[in-house]
Amino acid sequence: MNFWLYQTKSLISSSTGRVVGILQRNWRDYVVTFPPRDGTQSQSRNSQRILAVPWDRRIPKIRISTQQADALQDHRVVVRIDSWESTSLYPNGHSVRVLGPAGELETEVQTILIENGIHVAPFSDAQAAERRDLRESHLVFSIDPRGCEDVDDTLSVRSLPGGKLLELGVHIADVTHFVTEGSLTDLEARLRATTYYLADRRYDMLPAVLSADLCSLLGGVDRYAMSVMWELDAHTLAVNKVWYGRTIIRSSYQLHYELAQALLNGEEAEVPELSELGPEEKDAKLAELTQALEMLTHVARQLRAQRDRGGALELEGVEVRAQLDEQRNITALVPRQPLEVHETVAECMIYANHWVARKIQETFPHQALLRRHPPPRQEFFSQLVDSAKARGFAIDTRTNKALADSLDQAMDPQDPLVNRLLRMMATAAMSQALYFSTGLESQDQFYHYGLALDRYTHFTSPIRRYADIVVHRLLTAAIDLEREAGLGKTLASNKELEEMAQHINNKNMAAQRAQKSSTALFQCLYFKERDPQTDPSCVADAVIYSIRNNGILVFVPEYGVKGPVYMKNRDGQVVAAGPDGSCEWQSGSVRIAVHSAPFHGDSLNLEVVSNKPHRSPEPQQTPSQGRSQLVQEVVRLAEQASQQAQEKKAAQRPKLSKEEREFRQSKTPNLYSLLEEVRELALMDLDTAARVCATTA
Repeated sequence: MNFWLYQTKSLISSSTGRVVGILQRNWRDYVVTFPPRDGTQSQSRNSQRILAVPWDRRIPKIRISTQQADALQDHRVVVRIDSWESTSLYPNGHSVRVLGPAGELETEVQTILIENGIHVAPFSDAQAAERRDLRESHLVFSIDPRGCEDVDDTLSVRSLPGGKLLELGVHIADVTHFVTEGSLTDLEARLRATTYYLADRRYDMLPAVLSADLCSLLGGVDRYAMSVMWELDAHTLAVNKVWYGRTIIRSSYQLHYELAQALLNGEEAEVPELSELGPEEKDAKLAELTQALEMLTHVARQLRAQRDRGGALELEGVEVRAQLDEQRNITALVPRQPLEVHETVAECMIYANHWVARKIQETFPHQALLRRHPPPRQEFFSQLVDSAKARGFAIDTRTNKALADSLDQAMDPQDPLVNRLLRMMATAAMSQALYFSTGLESQDQFYHYGLALDRYTHFTSPIRRYADIVVHRLLTAAIDLEREAGLGKTLASNKELEEMAQHINNKNMAAQRAQKSSTALFQCLYFKERDPQTDPSCVADAVIYSIRNNGILVFVPEYGVKGPVYMKNRDGQVVAAGPDGSCEWQSGSVRIAVHSAPFHGDSLNLEVVSNKPHRSPEPQQTPSQGRSQLVQEVVRLAEQASQQAQEKKAAQRPKLSKEEREFRQSKTPNLYSLLEEVRELALMDLDTAARVCATTA
């Protein structure tokens, strides 16, 4: 700094300068050309001293001692300066590497790069090992709901040479490559903790540019992934070895569940990715894909059987998928018919979550994020046991294995709803699964009761769940330690991780409550304008699944509604009494109406109208179909009302002149609203203001 200050003053006064000291030497490599040999170059028996000419005209010739002066004539060579004697006009240096003959394209390009300080050396083996390229070696595909854009997971399966081993791969979107820890996007994702699904819309955890594009494992494009790949015995599925790491994949097929199941069933099905191919190539690729699906199904069946032997439960929930429009809003809840391919994909995801849990817990015993499912309290099973007993079934709830076996046996061939309702009651009795830090609990508390696994976590949906992002970072750190690369960043302590786990648990429970309330809202909106006495939509079949002192609890399959029906003193027979005074579990009909409250949310009121099955003129719908049509109808009516209101408002709006239309202030955003936003931001602290700006951008 002294030199430049002195030089600046000198240039101002006399255009001259003097070096007063060197604070730091700016050493760099130079590209020189060895000139044609002539008699003036000094030489000895073992070496020659050559004055090589630098490519940069501003640099003086550099004296090089070499034994290869003849071979390097007219070649570009990278050299490094070693010294510069005060009595010499030329510095001394040594050659580093030869670029090639002067004038050749590749030589000249490399010269330009080096002279401009651009280093593009080949990636090292260690760098390449960080991301394994699977694009040419593996047939990767996804199976998701129809129209899915945020593709978290893809699969691969293949037989290894010899036929005795097979390889199963689960490849998950590498969200952490794009969402760096501590960034504004990361902070917002952590705050939200999950994607929120309501009946008619969704609120994403990540911006759409990430969730639906850069991170999404869409078909036919290169994507970064975090992969788990198992080498398995082809017959027993015993694990020979497992590999974790970052990969580059290109999904060949983006399948939906119904298409995948059709291929497995041997049905005629059109795969979009194959539509432009010739008959022979199309048949060959279709056979390859079908074989992979069959192998994957075979593997999943065996994995499920292993968990079943340990006591895994098959519980019942509302199975619907969200259909999105162009604005990524949910326009309908589309029925999800039970297909084996659903279980196939789920089993592979469970397997990946289990093995990742093992990896991070063994590497970081006191600071890994896992998910545990405590055993339910026995008193919570009383409704299930009593209802099953009334139907003639005995339910053993002492262990998850005993519960699973007794639920499997509680089947009525004449009425499949019986088993479904029992499983729904078993689901309602379950404890809440929770995230936790391994440093807080003893290892015997890690157990996942519902899945019958000793360790479990969430790894397979980082686009939708922040817990998965945390687990991806832990897995990356574990891989780095295994390669002796060291930790790139200090991990969260047990206390910090437990606080994060509690935050995520709270947000997940809030999301479940919001989803439940949203469903109830749409149910009320659907029935609110209907006359329960005359509208046939308000009468539906219901099943009584429990009896109380003052009424009964019923389930309406058509709309997926569960609720109480209170006994009437007059009229309204609820159940048929048997000769011994016992009550039979029996189908019947209920009338559905809305109970409005001025200060609280509306609720549905169920009233029994008959204990005989309701004879609908049309085939009875599945619960999901009824819920889907319900949501679609409410959305349609809301859009119709909104359009009518806009038309009415437009008709009342005064007509403006051309000048007024051209120069009037825009409505959104107007100058006033922008100034108000600036004023509000000025009252915030810097971190909060930054997050707000990032969210609204």
